[in-house]
Amino acid sequence: FVQHIHNRNMTTVSYETCPTSAPFFGFMGVTAALCFANIGAAYGTAKSGVGIASMGVMHPGLVIKNIIPVVMAGVLGIYGLIVAVIIQGSITVPSSDGATKYSSFTGYAHLSAGLCCGLSGLAAGMAIGIVGDAGVRAVGQQEKLFVGMILILIFAEALGLYGLIVALILSQQSFQCADA
Repeated sequence: FVQHIHNRNMTTVSYETCPTSAPFFGFMGVTAALCFANIGAAYGTAKSGVGIASMGVMHPGLVIKNIIPVVMAGVLGIYGLIVAVIIQGSITVPSSDGATKYSSFTGYAHLSAGLCCGLSGLAAGMAIGIVGDAGVRAVGQQEKLFVGMILILIFAEALGLYGLIVALILSQQSFQCADA
């Protein structure tokens, strides 16, 4: 059922294109970006931190050098925060009569942006955590493995960066509903 609003020979956008529920999808994009990216950051931090603590018992001088996986995991949370703030800033408040200028198209674009960033951050955090844990333990036994560990961590972090880039592009997709 699609109902059109007529205003002096001009047909504006239908209720189906601009329902009052459309902002829900935008807010879900905000939630997905922040929550999933932070889950990835938390996992990467915790898993790497366990490896650092374990390695630090035998080689306390290497703890600061091997803190890099924790920093890289923390950056993933920042990616989610950036996307969440950008999406949230694009969600418009409905007018006093309940009509919204925020379309379903925009809501879906913002949901997909949030999911791209959040789930990429989650995957990157898992990779950073696993590599960081095993890597710092290995560096504790053989310091020549440090450069190899850093390279692997960079490629794991790149997964989150790809999600951020695509999310920024998707967050700019919008369709503004006309005034009723």
